[in-house]
Amino acid sequence: MMADLVAKRVTNLLAPQVLVIVMPPAVGLLAQGWTGAAWGLVASAFCGGVPAAVIALGVRSGRLDSHHIVDRARRTGPLLAAVAAVLVALALLVVLGAPRLLVATVTAMLVALAVTVPITTRWKISFHAAVSAGTVVVLAHVLPVLPVALVGAAVVALVCWARVRLAHHTWAQVAAGAVTGTLTTWATLALFGV
Repeated sequence: MMADLVAKRVTNLLAPQVLVIVMPPAVGLLAQGWTGAAWGLVASAFCGGVPAAVIALGVRSGRLDSHHIVDRARRTGPLLAAVAAVLVALALLVVLGAPRLLVATVTAMLVALAVTVPITTRWKISFHAAVSAGTVVVLAHVLPVLPVALVGAAVVALVCWARVRLAHHTWAQVAAGAVTGTLTTWATLALFGV
């Protein structure tokens, strides 16, 4: 029972919505101070806030089972809303001249969605694992790489364990999510040269 409680807490604290709302202002702050944090808040509002609101409305209306959208068949609408919100965020950041790292970070979110959304229509890839792994990659660009990679790998492993423990995913699904999040984020940031 204690393991289930820990798994639920990990799942909630490190949910994709939470990470996508918290990470951009933190990265902006670390990279460029308060101005970067303000740009990060713009990214958070669209990339995390809009999808979270869509999901909350879906849960409230009974169309979605929870904010984790355990039922794979119900993921498509909220994920398409997330793609649209990330596209709007990206356009705003580019047009308004946001810092390169934040534009790269939001682009990485879009690339990860471009890979994971089609997969999840046929197979339940873990968005928890993908977003947590991608977050580690971004943080490793603004903080010392080695400690971030080591601590981050442990956190991603904990997220993966929690998702499997709660029977929301298989080990293959969380591994695929973690690999996808890592590779898409790393490749995108590399293309931006950040």
